[in-house]
Amino acid sequence: MVISSLRDGKTFIHNNFRANQRFSAASTFKILNTLIALEEKAISGKDDTLKWNGHVDDVPDWNRDQTLEDAFKVSCVWCFQELARRVGAEKYRKYVRESAYGALREPFEETTFWLDGSLQVSAMEQVNFLEKVYRRVLPFSLSSYETLQHIMLVEQTPTFTMWAKTGWATRENPSTGWYVGYVETSGEVWFFATNIDVHDEKDLPLRQKLTRAALQAKGIME
Repeated sequence: MVISSLRDGKTFIHNNFRANQRFSAASTFKILNTLIALEEKAISGKDDTLKWNGHVDDVPDWNRDQTLEDAFKVSCVWCFQELARRVGAEKYRKYVRESAYGALREPFEETTFWLDGSLQVSAMEQVNFLEKVYRRVLPFSLSSYETLQHIMLVEQTPTFTMWAKTGWATRENPSTGWYVGYVETSGEVWFFATNIDVHDEKDLPLRQKLTRAALQAKGIME
C-alpha cells in the first residue's frame, strides 16, 4: 500500500518491496483506458452507448447496453475490449509510454493486454500516474479529464471526496486485487494504491476495507 500527498510530498508505504513490484494492471487500467478512448474518439462521452451483442456473461450487470459511465462502474470487460478494438494497439503503445504507466510487454493482444499480464504496473507507479491525472499534465484534453473525473467519483462528503477504481487480476496465482485512486480534502490531495493477494472471492472487499482503514488511521478521512 502506498499513500502519498500532493502538496507536501508526505508518503506512507506498507511493504516497500511489494510497493515497487509490478502486477497485472487488470481493471485499474480503465482509468487510463477511459482517457485514451475519449481522446481517440472511440466513444464520445460518458453517456454514449456501447451495444450489447447478446452474449451472456457471468456478471449480470454486463448483460445489457452500457454507457461509458456504466461500463466503468461495473468494470465491464467486453465494453472496454470493444473500445480497445477502436483504439488499436499502436495508440496504446504511445499512450502507455507517454503516461509512464508500468511496462507493456511485446507482443501483446490489443483486447486483453491489461488482463493477461502483458501490462504490469506497481503501486508506486499507480500513485505517480494518478498524480499526473489529477494535475492534468498528460496529453489529454480538458473534456477527457472532466469525463473521467465524473465517472471515477466514489464518495462525496462535507469533509472529503474520493475517486477510485478496483481491479482483480485473476490470471495471476495467487490473483491480485487492486484499489487505486485519490482523496481530496479541504487542504490536501492524497493518492493511494493498494494491492493484495486474493485467495478467494471473499477476500475482494479487503481491497477497499484495508485502504479506507489506512486513510482513516492517517486522519485523511473519517
